[in-house]
Amino acid sequence: NTDVDGIYTADPRVVPGARQLTVVSPDEMLELASSGARVLQSRSVEFAKKYGVVIAVRSSFSDRPGTLIKEIEGMEKVLVRGIAHDLSDAKITVRHVSDRPGIAAVLFGALAERHVNVDVIIQNTSEAGTTDVSFTVKEGDLGKALEVCQNIKAQIGAADVLADSDIAKVSVVGVGMRSHPGVAATAFKALAAAGINIQMISTSEIKIACIVRRDDCEEAVRLLHAAFELDKAG
Repeated sequence: NTDVDGIYTADPRVVPGARQLTVVSPDEMLELASSGARVLQSRSVEFAKKYGVVIAVRSSFSDRPGTLIKEIEGMEKVLVRGIAHDLSDAKITVRHVSDRPGIAAVLFGALAERHVNVDVIIQNTSEAGTTDVSFTVKEGDLGKALEVCQNIKAQIGAADVLADSDIAKVSVVGVGMRSHPGVAATAFKALAAAGINIQMISTSEIKIACIVRRDDCEEAVRLLHAAFELDKAG
């Protein structure tokens, strides 16, 4: 039991029309949890998935049925299950890195040695033998990550290291994405129509994560929630 009624299609504090879900698959819950939904720890969901245990998420302060986390037939009929957001990320850009084999291994190997978890990574197209590499880390790790990058700056031939804490991650999650094309196009179109710039994109089989300016985060969540009609029962 927790202090919330269950899992919602988005944070009700951000989207007043967010709807409580009756069921969520373990894979979807893992993606939602890793994308900012703080209702459950990922470890408990992983354990339940491994051993086929059904989790009931419900409030300690009400008799409402809550949300079940389990596999059921027909889950993929629902295109998108929910929108999650995370305000705890920061972005680092390493400018004009030498574009040669092994550079990424040196950079991300050094970060791993300091136990810095890297989330979204993009590398720009090479120009004049150099490229820019951007990646996100938890804001609490930003100082440590910057120190690592500065220490290996000369080794990887970087011109500069820049940090940006003014970002947020907004994620669209749903097992239905596996068999339905066009989810990314719908998401990008909704954000573009409102003039929200997507700085970075990361995808998995059932998730599309977009890095946007922190000030744009709540509007992006509301726009995506509306674009996928998540206020309507699936």
